[in-house]
This record gives sequence, structure tokens and C-alpha cells, in this order.
Amino acid sequence: MNSKAETKRSPVSWLMELARPRWWEYLLSVLAALAGVACSLVPYLIMIELIHALLNGTADQVWCLDRCVVMGMWWVLRYALHAVSTTASHHATFHVLANIRMRLLNKLATMPLGAVLSQSSGSYKNIIVERVDSIETTLAHIVPEMTANVVGALAVMALLFCVDWRMGLAMLIVVPLGVLCFLSMFNGYEEKFQRTVRSTKALNDTAVEYINGIEVIKAFGQSKTSYAKFVSAAKEGANCFIEWMQGCIFGQSAGMAIFPSTLIGILPVGALLYMHGSLAAETFLSVIVLSFGVMQPLITAFSYTDDLAQVSTIMGEVADILGQDDLHRPETAAVLPKDNAIELKDVHFSYKKADRSETGKQDGADYGGDEILHGVSLRIAPGTVNALVGPSGSGKSTIARLIASLWDVDSGCITLGGVDIRKLPLKACTDRIAYVSQDNYLFDLSVMDNIRMGRRGATDEEVIAAAKACGCHTFIMSLENGYQTICGSSGGHLSGGERQRISIARAMLKDAPVIILDEATSYTDPENEAVIQSALARLIQGKTLLVIAHRLSTIADADCIFVVQDGRIADQGTQAELLERCPLYKEMWAAHMSVKDDEGVA
Repeated sequence: MNSKAETKRSPVSWLMELARPRWWEYLLSVLAALAGVACSLVPYLIMIELIHALLNGTADQVWCLDRCVVMGMWWVLRYALHAVSTTASHHATFHVLANIRMRLLNKLATMPLGAVLSQSSGSYKNIIVERVDSIETTLAHIVPEMTANVVGALAVMALLFCVDWRMGLAMLIVVPLGVLCFLSMFNGYEEKFQRTVRSTKALNDTAVEYINGIEVIKAFGQSKTSYAKFVSAAKEGANCFIEWMQGCIFGQSAGMAIFPSTLIGILPVGALLYMHGSLAAETFLSVIVLSFGVMQPLITAFSYTDDLAQVSTIMGEVADILGQDDLHRPETAAVLPKDNAIELKDVHFSYKKADRSETGKQDGADYGGDEILHGVSLRIAPGTVNALVGPSGSGKSTIARLIASLWDVDSGCITLGGVDIRKLPLKACTDRIAYVSQDNYLFDLSVMDNIRMGRRGATDEEVIAAAKACGCHTFIMSLENGYQTICGSSGGHLSGGERQRISIARAMLKDAPVIILDEATSYTDPENEAVIQSALARLIQGKTLLVIAHRLSTIADADCIFVVQDGRIADQGTQAELLERCPLYKEMWAAHMSVKDDEGVA
């Protein structure tokens, strides 16, 4: 559970925490980089020695070749240390990126579902994949390379000032103008960068929406208008980067031309001092050689400032997710449930943190700030079959999801076996409750592995036994590769009814004492629904079952039927009791029977 203080943590503190396990590799990287800087200074000292010897006539060919070989060896050692430095930083960085992604995914699993749905899947994909990956340059390169370039340039500059301080000042004549050119690139930086962030998110969201809805787009001939929306987002994404580049091109070009031009100050000043006899020729030449080792490393280091400016924004997006409140659950339970009874006591709830997502539309719930449930109270006895019925949008699925601990109530409480579920660890709830929604999700794995997710460690024989018990075995064996058939992304290789039946088999394999079926047979044809209902009747012996059904005939024998209307329990009882006293249920039953009669005629 997150504290309020933790939610206010800065992006830098999150980055420091996530990188802490690899600190020793970053330290090794910096030390190797600094050692490389020391090695890179030695060749400059040898150059100065060579210049002095050549001008004084004390150098011979063998000695000069020997000095050149030694200088080359120092450069080789310098690049070897550079390789060690970058290898260590990259190894650490890829572990840090993996850690960030794992923390984000684990966080999504512990957040209330409403908070997760407040952002689109495209936005999450953009943050977890592209945005986190873009930090790689900063973490892997900036630590060793910026350190090496800045320290190296300052060391060469210090050496140059030691040789002749006047020439050191002459070299710096171009620095102010070059810095001004580079700084002009940062005019309106935050606004421009935020625009690129928004446009990239919009492009990702539009792309995911277009791909997910391609079936509907094709079926209704909306490809032109839908594609136009994607093209517009793509153009906006391109334009914001192009306009940003156009605003920076002059400052970058001028800075790259002026900043390295140290000879602009060194040559005239050095020539003037040499002609007046206050600067020796060997010193003049030494300064010229040293000046080439100052500005280029600084330019390389300066190129990372853009990455430094971006990392705060990117880690801010990561911190926004990591700083979200978890479902309020303790680590351990003081008291465990005594049985499988479920009770809602004066429950009020609204989807405050979610938007009108696709899931919410299918549920019929308003994912805005309006209250959905208004003081709902009901009791589900252990070992009984119960049903929630009511008009679309009345709050049936909301009640089921609250019982399954996908959200927390605003007020009131939900108890399991006499214990408030908010006082139970999340695992204690999920172990006791098997939830099958109307929007069943299958992973891009085999049928066998998708069913096995109900109970990790289950043998193939146990998976097949669960499928047989649910009446799924025959249709699974008719698939191309039987239980090894790949379901495809989101189960796209299977029909809606097949996905539902596999999801029910997965829930049955879990063997939880409480089973919630949220219109879990809505995509199943009547014949297969009868098979599933028959299988469920055998499997739920001694278990507590809550069903949300759109076909009222399937729950006619339920021990208790709760009629939900406008977020309240309008009535409850057996079917006979409701047909006698509940006008809404009688109306729904009459409508259901008329549909069945029409189907029979057809």
C-alpha cells in the first residue's frame, strides 16, 4: 500500500531507487571512464615532448618512433577502458529498464481496475515500451561518456593553462558565442517537448484503437474516416518534431561551427605573442595541439543535455503510475473467513478514477464521477446458487466486480465469511474467488496453457479433466492441434463461445469455493449453453455461485435471485416469489419468454 508521502516522490528519487540494485556497475563504469581519461592525457604529454625535442634538434628517428608507439599504446588502453565502462553501464541499464517495466506491470496488477482503465492501453504500451526504452541513452551513455568527456576536456584545458595561461584565455574567446547559439535551441523547450509527448501518445492510442476496431471498421465501411483519424494523428506527430527541428537548426549549426573553432582566438593571439618574443615556438605549437582536445569532448557531452531534459518527463510518467494507490489490502489477515458467505452492507460506489472505456460501455456502467450503486445490501449464503438480474446498466457487473476485489467500495463494506475483504490480503481473496467475466481474455498461448493459468502447476491430465468436466474436451480436440492450438492474441483464433468455454474451464480448474460468472455464456449458442449449465451443476456442488445471466431461463432454479434496478436491490427471492410480487422481474421474464417463442417459430 502506498503512503501519501510516496505518491509525492520526485521522478529522480524513483530513478535512484530503481537503479540502486546496479549501483556497483555504474560505479565501475565511472571509474573505468575516469581511468580512460587519464590514459587519454598521456598522449598529449608525449606530443608536447615530441614537439620540444624536434624543435630543439634532440630527437632521432628511433626515439620518435618509440614515442609514437608508446602514445598508440596509451590510446589503445584508453579505448579498452572505454569498452569496459560502456559494457558495465549498458549491462546495468538493461537490468534497470527491465526492473522499471516489471515494477510497472506489477503495479498495474495491484491497482484498482478503475485506476488502470483511466488510461488507454495504447498509453500504457507507449510508456512501458517506447518511453522507458528512450531512457537507455541517458542511463547507459551519460554516466560514463559524459563523465569522461567533461573530465577529459577540463583536464586538457587545465594542462593548456599550465603551459600558458594567456593562450588558455585566448582559446576561450569563442565559448560565449558558441554557448549562446546552443542555448537558443532551448527556447520554449518544455512546451515543445510536451507537445511531442502528447502527439506521440495520441498516435499510439489511435493506432491501437484502429487495429482493435478493424473488424467493426470494415464491417460498417468506415475505413476512410477511421484511417483519416490515424493519418491526422500521424501528421501531427511528424509536424511537431519538424517544427521543433526547424526552430533549433540555426542554433545547432551555428554552435557546431563556432564552438570547436578554438584557433580563431589562439592563432592571432599566439602569433602576436610570438612576434613580441613572449611566447616560444614549441609552446605555441603545443597549445595548438592541446586546443583540439578541449571543445569536441565538451560538444559530445553537451549532446546529452537533451536526454537529461527528457528523462525527468519520462520518469515523471513512470512515477505517476508507480505512485498510484494500491487496493487497500493488508499483508496478512488477522482473521480468516469462517465460510464462503458473501454479504454487501449499504455499499455505495462510483467509478471516480476511470473513464468511459470500452469495458465500461459493455458493462453499461458510467465510468464518470456519478454514483453507480446506492446503498446496496444483500447476502449470499454459502453453498447456494444466486443470480443478479436487471436492465442493462443497472449495476449488476459492478456488484460482481466489487465482490471479486477489482475495486474498493466508496462506503459500506463487503464481507467474505464474516470478514471485510479490505482486511484480507489480495491473494486471500483471489484464492477463494474464481471470476469469469463476459469479456474473456485468452493469452497468445496454447489452449492447454490458457486453462492451466487457473492453477499453475496443474498437470496436463488435470487440465484435460477440467475441460472434460466443462464439456470443452470435444471441441478442443476438433481444433487443428488440439490442446496445443495457439489461441492467438486476445484469443483471436477462437470464436467468442469457444473463448468463454475455455475461460470457464480455467475457472473450474482453479477450484475456488466462490464462483462468479458475469454473463459468462453470453456468446454461447443454446445447445452448448445447456452443456455448460449441466457441467456447472455438477462442478458447483458445495460451492457458492453468483451468476449474471441474460437468459433468465438458465437461472430459474437459483436459490436466490437479486433484481437490480438503478443501482439498488429492487427485490430478491426465488423465481416463483419474484413472479408473484416483482413487476420488473415479471416484465423481464415475459420479454425473455417471447424471445424464446420467436426463436422456436424461426
